[in-house]
Amino acid sequence: MSIMRLLMLTFPLCSLALSGLLISLGARAENVQQKPPSDRRDTTESHLALEPKAIALLKAMSSCLATARTMTFTAITTYESPSRIGPPLVYTTLSEVTLQRPNKLRVIVPSDGSASEFYYDGKTMMAYAPGENLVAVADAPPTIDAVLKAVYDLAAIYFPFTDVIVADPYQDIADGLKQAFYIGQSHVVGGTTTDMIAIANDQVFAQIWIGTDDKLPRKIRVVYRDDPSRLRHQVEFSNWHLDESISADTFASSRASSAPRIQFTRPDPKLPGNSMPPARVKPTKIQ
Repeated sequence: MSIMRLLMLTFPLCSLALSGLLISLGARAENVQQKPPSDRRDTTESHLALEPKAIALLKAMSSCLATARTMTFTAITTYESPSRIGPPLVYTTLSEVTLQRPNKLRVIVPSDGSASEFYYDGKTMMAYAPGENLVAVADAPPTIDAVLKAVYDLAAIYFPFTDVIVADPYQDIADGLKQAFYIGQSHVVGGTTTDMIAIANDQVFAQIWIGTDDKLPRKIRVVYRDDPSRLRHQVEFSNWHLDESISADTFASSRASSAPRIQFTRPDPKLPGNSMPPARVKPTKIQ
């Protein structure tokens, strides 16, 4: 399960694109055309390589995330959706995320669309809709990774920052990777200096901004190869706090616990009895 396959996060489902990657690829293609024919094959093949500097930055970011015992951050997700008149519409959600490894997670989504809250305390998981005052409750598996899969299977709840919070971010992001290269630095993203890398596999192009000093992800933009509209998706990260003390009651809610209960249910369309179900697109890793 991966941010690289952003679905909409609902209890509201949520979503994740590429920006400078296409520009960078275009610039490199132009450089190739200026070389003699004998050089073109070598340069084209180099585009398929995993550049060591890009991989080193990806590993450093992943290590920083994986070794953090506790973590809080804000994720602002922007995703495009087709409109009836052609140009895509843009939607934005904000998620306040708190986790404690290996088995505690809270995600509060307060704005733009129906508000939602998700709690996992190591034993129970709850998805709460404060506007409707309804909650779905179920026994939970023993790790964050397993819970992420369980809530997707049960109710199609998918968090667009999944790759950031799994136990092994590098494995989740990098398996199957075919291209990775360093783009340069930015001084305008996340209020700090970041190193930009581009990565791609058979399904996804992604660009990642990584803090030069703290190695934390500041922004990820993605576009999917199999999307004919080339809709763009983005997650911006801020307010990072690692390895700080977190109160045990953070991962539960008395208000949610006392709300009327409903079942975890996937929002898949109901089909007539003789209909075949449509193929389901599950989150895929950009590994």
